Amino acid sequence: MILAIRIKGMVGNNRKIEDTFARLHLKRKYACTIVREKPEILGMIRKLENCIAYGKIDKELLKELVEKRGELIDKTQKTDKIKMVEEFLTGRTEKSWRDLNIKPFFRLHPPRKGIKSKKHFPKGVLGNNKEKINELLRRML
Repeated sequence: MILAIRIKGMVGNNRKIEDTFARLHLKRKYACTIVREKPEILGMIRKLENCIAYGKIDKELLKELVEKRGELIDKTQKTDKIKMVEEFLTGRTEKSWRDLNIKPFFRLHPPRKGIKSKKHFPKGVLGNNKEKINELLRRML
């Protein structure tokens, strides 16, 4: 599972870049989404490498993210979010977030202690953060 967090804002972006953001459900700054590792998705992520921070997410942190920031699509329908996420993580079903009645994106706070800079990973946060994305997400919850 890959976590992608939008770092760059909306002003001054190319239309193709904005379309790719829309396909990944990253319409606002500091929004994140969780996607499976498929060649099509990885191509979109590589295209947005200068605007997002991404990396592999831990299962425990994913449960915490859904618990704190997960929003239901249909609020009249009560669902157990944690049970649904465990089912989603095991991979038994090919359900999407919409099938689980959870919005496919999560709104986050700006990170505590700020962002070093908007440079690529070793000096900043943009690009592939590998395992360090979990620390960044924890600061944003």
